Amino acid sequence: MIKIMIYGCNGHMGKVVRDIVNETEGIVTAVGVDPFGDAAEEYPVFKSLDEVDVDVDAIIDFSSASAVDAVLDYAAAKKIPLVECTTGLSEDQLAHLEAVSKETAVLRSANMSLGVNTLLKMVKTATEILGQAGFDIDIVEKHHRRKLDAPSGTAIALADSINEAAGGRYSYAFDRSERRMQRPADEIGISAVRGGTIVGEHEIIFAGTDEVIEFKHTAYSRAIFAKGAVAAAKHLAGKPAGLYDMSDVIG
Repeated sequence: MIKIMIYGCNGHMGKVVRDIVNETEGIVTAVGVDPFGDAAEEYPVFKSLDEVDVDVDAIIDFSSASAVDAVLDYAAAKKIPLVECTTGLSEDQLAHLEAVSKETAVLRSANMSLGVNTLLKMVKTATEILGQAGFDIDIVEKHHRRKLDAPSGTAIALADSINEAAGGRYSYAFDRSERRMQRPADEIGISAVRGGTIVGEHEIIFAGTDEVIEFKHTAYSRAIFAKGAVAAAKHLAGKPAGLYDMSDVIG
């Protein structure tokens, strides 16, 4: 049985992770860490990592960017595999994460959804064929009105996946409003929509002469991100030090 720590366990996503763990065979929540809220019925909750006295096989972090450095240091010191799900990390924090991956296994992905990570593979294959055939490529992403960053990290990850398959020839256009010209051939347009309670939607458009192919992923609940994180924790437990991503989980 794989025992995990949920860092940020009393937040919205922490509670969703807990519920998914309860539904998943071979894994159990052994401890939670969160400065806010009381202990859960199933496991102890500590207000800081310094108080934790429970051994675990992996950590799932759905906290906040301001708390990431502490859990990175803890994972490195204890040699505990870490699934880092927090978004909005700074360049310094990403460098910190990479340094910690030399001490223990660390998995980070722009999006924890198994579906999105399958899509990342699919657009690579499509680019190898359609990009070479001269198809134009644009990405449109939609999220709820409270999302602070635009475009989404997932949209950038999709563009990067396409660009990798194309040998890095594409540039990214985030705003075409101030230019009056035909689109360049080697450009990916990335557009962001913010409104309502949209959980997340990403559409990749390959537009050729007289035909269009579209790939689309729609998230109907945040549970998909928790499911991916739990699958990642099961995969990461017992793995050697290194930097992993969701492509390692889905194979």
